[in-house]
Amino acid sequence: METLNQLDTDLFLWLNGLYAPWLDTVMVWATMRNTWIPFYALLIGWLGFQYRKQAIGLVLTLVAAVALSDQTASAVLKPLTLRLRPCHEPALQKLIHPVLECGGTYGFASSHAANTFALAMALWLLVGQRFAWVKWIFLWALLVSYSRIYVGAHYPLDVLAGAGVGVLMAVGCVFLYRKLSKSLAPAPH
Repeated sequence: METLNQLDTDLFLWLNGLYAPWLDTVMVWATMRNTWIPFYALLIGWLGFQYRKQAIGLVLTLVAAVALSDQTASAVLKPLTLRLRPCHEPALQKLIHPVLECGGTYGFASSHAANTFALAMALWLLVGQRFAWVKWIFLWALLVSYSRIYVGAHYPLDVLAGAGVGVLMAVGCVFLYRKLSKSLAPAPH
């Protein structure tokens, strides 16, 4: 476990050390939750336009996947593991490039990674067959997730675990949505 932690710390320091003044602005923008509100609104509008009444179930599935991911990362894993964020780790204070205030004390697992990967995966599973471009939303999830390392808030394993949580919650929510959709569908006459 100690070796894994050291590898994670070394990788964090390397990734966090790849900074540039112009990139600070980009990563702060990418990491802020409110930045993406227009994107979410556009996505909901697009689903409504494409799927009409069925969009309600799709949006509720996306919301459920994100909410469950967020709660699993924040309310279960962070209090369970008590792993300090790198920006709260005294031994790393002089080694990291902090861009923002540190935030909460604990970082395992990254809620940003969990939430963005939950949205990307659920959307891909729900509509990716019909709209292949949806796969590009995974790049957005990667950008937001990497921004958390860049700003000093998470180790790479925090982000990887968060992404895993998001993917699992998305798979579970889409599975449930499909089950419910089948059971609520009117029987053929």
